[in-house]
Amino acid sequence: MKNTSVLRLFFAAATIVLSVKCYAGQDGQNEEIYTFGIVPQQSASRLAIKWGPLLEYIQSVTGVKLSFKTAPNIPEFEQRLASGDYDISYMNPYHFTVFNNSPGYLAFAKVGNKRIKGIFVSRKDSSIKDLQELSGKVLAFPAPAAFAASVLPGAELNRRGIKFEPKYVNSHDSVYRGVALGLFPAGGGIVRTFNLVEPEVREQLEIIWTSPGYTPHAFAAHPRVPAEVIKQIAEAMIEMSKSEKGRRLLAVLGMKELEPAIGSDWDDVRQLNLERIPGTK
Repeated sequence: MKNTSVLRLFFAAATIVLSVKCYAGQDGQNEEIYTFGIVPQQSASRLAIKWGPLLEYIQSVTGVKLSFKTAPNIPEFEQRLASGDYDISYMNPYHFTVFNNSPGYLAFAKVGNKRIKGIFVSRKDSSIKDLQELSGKVLAFPAPAAFAASVLPGAELNRRGIKFEPKYVNSHDSVYRGVALGLFPAGGGIVRTFNLVEPEVREQLEIIWTSPGYTPHAFAAHPRVPAEVIKQIAEAMIEMSKSEKGRRLLAVLGMKELEPAIGSDWDDVRQLNLERIPGTK
């Protein structure tokens, strides 16, 4: 009961701190608070717990006020990106190639020395050990435009002429849990989120296929965000791996270090000539 009460107090405090729209400074004037949208690969509560401390760290270093945001599912997240709802966002590689075009999100950082890889997982006790055995099956994916977790695995099946029916379940964690529960014979994900899912789920699963690597997720800012603000945030994030606290906060997210990025870093994804997300330019 005591632990439950503590958790309730934590979530209440996190909601107040991270969802506020404006901040009254010492002079009584409103200071800008920039929304930081995180792609919903996991539930909103898990994302808040994992990302909240990192955003608080950036605020403490830069003085820039940040507000944690996400979306109930990836398609809704895409629509909010298309509308420019987030000032700053952590988005998948394909999302960046689309929303760099319109409304013009500009990349400033990415995970260093890292390539994103799509995977297929099945239960360890399943007879399915090869992609050919997925023919005619209903398979779990997070969302149609989830680059490494849906697009790459689906493209590989199509390349091999393997027919399948996709079932979109909104998040990476939902894929892993669905396969672990036996609701699906296999599902798509990425190495990072697979390593972050609860141990009791991960231990029931195994990776049966891994894609080639591509430039990972982008940290990108809407063009309305002042260049000086982006510079401050980028510098603080890139310096994180040089301190014990920063490395600890990154490790919670399955990251070791961040590095500067520019839009052309994602040309490997652009060269795939993927179809545009419906409703985007």
